[in-house]
Amino acid sequence: MKRFFKELFAIEKHPTRGLMAFEWVIMTYLVVTLVVTLAFYDQAANPSIMIWRRIAVAAMTAVLWGIYRMVPCKAMKVVRVLAHMALLSRWYPDTYEFNRMLPNLDHLFADAEQWLFGCQPALLFSQIFDNKLFSELMCLGYSSYYPIIAAVCFYYLLRRPQEFERVIFVIVGVFFVHYAIFDLLPVAGPQYYYKAVGEDMIAQGVFPNLHGYFFNNQECLPIPGWEGGPFHHLVVHAHNAGERPTAAFPSSHMSVTIALLFLAWHSKSRSLFFWLLPLGLLMFFATFYIKAHYAIDALAGLVSGTLCYWVFMRYKGGRWAVTYANSFRKRKKSKKR
Repeated sequence: MKRFFKELFAIEKHPTRGLMAFEWVIMTYLVVTLVVTLAFYDQAANPSIMIWRRIAVAAMTAVLWGIYRMVPCKAMKVVRVLAHMALLSRWYPDTYEFNRMLPNLDHLFADAEQWLFGCQPALLFSQIFDNKLFSELMCLGYSSYYPIIAAVCFYYLLRRPQEFERVIFVIVGVFFVHYAIFDLLPVAGPQYYYKAVGEDMIAQGVFPNLHGYFFNNQECLPIPGWEGGPFHHLVVHAHNAGERPTAAFPSSHMSVTIALLFLAWHSKSRSLFFWLLPLGLLMFFATFYIKAHYAIDALAGLVSGTLCYWVFMRYKGGRWAVTYANSFRKRKKSKKR
């Protein structure tokens, strides 16, 4: 541990000149969505807030980069990572602002759910399994989202620091790919759509097109489960803190979680992987148990998270990533010998 902190605060001989890979992902999303916001300024509900939020993030990035250039050490890179990771959830409400400019598509996804399963799993799941223990297990799974992220990040920081930036790049990449999807795909999810239509109508297989209903309406169903349960309370608190009728398909909770499980396996720490695996399984079922998603959202999250992991893990940039260039040089030298 002493050696770790010594290396963490040691001045780097060859500091990174530009932004780190994950920062480029954020800046790209920032610039593209800023251009879209300016282009559709008159149609957006809160364009000024969206614009100033992006200016603030860009300014923070520039300041942290400037401090790192004055004190180029890994500790400052960690600070840059933590600052942006702390803001990941702040980008979520923006997807609702973009969705408000588009017609809602929940009727198509509810209909696809009915065609695939012959019912609405999000409607029936919590009704069939309504005991306190099962409810708390589901809420435990859903509320473990950020702890799982923290566990994987800190494991790599402490045990495999040479891959830390690569891991952050993968996690941030998965987040922002899905934010981009959510911006363009206005699906509110069962908790909002079922509330708007009525659960009796949904049970009869009636899925009307709500068009622009969610532009001014954010009423939703209560979180199912044991209301006195501590994990149920955590889920309700997180929901009340910033949930919006947006970002249902595919489930980013599931896509990020599957990417984290792949990263845990990649770490070669089987204990880390098998500790997180049960939480990942609970997360899958919890997404539609609490009616945050349709079942097809969770299935799509498995696919999108796997694809994102596969793509981003093959990116060869980053100072702390596994050094492909060094391994290439080693192979080249061995061939010469």
